[in-house]
Amino acid sequence: MTLANRILGGVLVAASLSLLMAASREKVKQVDSKYVCMITKKHFQTEQTQVNVEGKAYYACCDMCKTQLLEDPNTRADVDPVSGNKVDKATAIVGVDKAGNVYFFENVQNLERFRVPAKSQK
Repeated sequence: MTLANRILGGVLVAASLSLLMAASREKVKQVDSKYVCMITKKHFQTEQTQVNVEGKAYYACCDMCKTQLLEDPNTRADVDPVSGNKVDKATAIVGVDKAGNVYFFENVQNLERFRVPAKSQK
């Protein structure tokens, strides 16, 4: 076996292991946005305070988060972790992992494709 074949074989094995590890990572569960604080990006069992801005509904867990949503337009947007596109939290598809971390997606297909990064899993 030539050196090039050995290197190629090693690369293929490493790539296969990487794909297997990625495939085994946790999926997120779609949840209703009213159970999420859109500032802390945490999921709750109870409905959060609705904050209306420009005709859109956002949600906050406390007065400090409510103020941020009202005063800072940047807090009302996030980045879809699959596409990299900016999404409005009021219209985004919301997913939560087992640890309660929240992710915002531009569509259901991206939520279904997403896997929680290894460092976020518990």
